[in-house]
Amino acid sequence: MASLQRFHVGPRLSETAVHNGTIYLAGQVPDDTSQDIRGQTAQVLGMIDRLLAEVGSDKSRILMTQIFLADITEIVAMNEVWDAWVPAGNTPPRATVQAAMANPAYKIEIVITAAAA
Repeated sequence: MASLQRFHVGPRLSETAVHNGTIYLAGQVPDDTSQDIRGQTAQVLGMIDRLLAEVGSDKSRILMTQIFLADITEIVAMNEVWDAWVPAGNTPPRATVQAAMANPAYKIEIVITAAAA
């Protein structure tokens, strides 16, 4: 039987699940919604770093990224923060779309799938 571990399990979702060497993160959203798209993106990427480190992985092992923006016209500013964060030579496949957010103050949500170390 394949191993399955869940981390930060809540009544509605787990922040992380690890199964057969693959790490699945729940959609990460900013804590401080008073910030602009750059600030919110930096917060979310920091959360991703922490969650991946917690299970012994890192951003160089990301397999797929899904980015949801409340306003697609902010993609240039978001990409500035993303490009500074993502490791050169290890840029993952990525989709970026505009979406209605669960909280209208969220400007971004990011979903990550990564390989375990």
